[in-house]
Amino acid sequence: MLLTPSELEALRGRLIVSAQAYPGEPMRTPTTMAQVAASAVIGGAAAVRVQGIVDVQFTRSAVEVPVIGLWKDGHDGVFITPTASHALAVANAGAHIVALDGTRRERPDGLDLKQTIAMVHEQSHALVMADCGSLADALNAVEAGADLIGTTLAGYTGERPKTEGPDLDLLATLAASDLGVPLIAEGRIHTPAQARAALDAGAFAVVVGTAITHPASITGWFDAAMQA
Repeated sequence: MLLTPSELEALRGRLIVSAQAYPGEPMRTPTTMAQVAASAVIGGAAAVRVQGIVDVQFTRSAVEVPVIGLWKDGHDGVFITPTASHALAVANAGAHIVALDGTRRERPDGLDLKQTIAMVHEQSHALVMADCGSLADALNAVEAGADLIGTTLAGYTGERPKTEGPDLDLLATLAASDLGVPLIAEGRIHTPAQARAALDAGAFAVVVGTAITHPASITGWFDAAMQA
């Protein structure tokens, strides 16, 4: 594997920064995202998460920390690294960890999660992070062979309500379930206090994206507060 057990363990209690921009935005270039990721590392990020094959390649060259890669294809349903082909492409681009949809929903290529994870493990050196939306998702993903579990899709699959901030109840439930793999908190973590709360709820590490790397959203928050 690209990451040794000790390198993975080094992420415990640390911040992972997601550097992504939406299509059509000025920052939506691999060079810019790699620069944003590198800036986050200077600030203390222990790993980074980026979207897109070229973004993974550029970011691998820009940072010396673990890179979590994914490939978004579509906007609804299963679209985070939705097929085995997407996952293998992300791994081959150099991602240390491939993040993919880890829910129990049907995947576009007809393969189940276990088959997809097995292909990544067998055909690459990458680990797999399953982006889940519920306890049932997480338990199924661990059974399928996922190396890490993320709460990325909590509130987006219809199984749980969408909380204003991170789903701390789900985090606590997953932590109490003793999954046996690192539990990564991700989703709607917008303040340092919320990141700390996620760790206190049992997260192994915490991913923060929008609140650090998406200027349009951050500006909107300030503008909305001032217009209220």
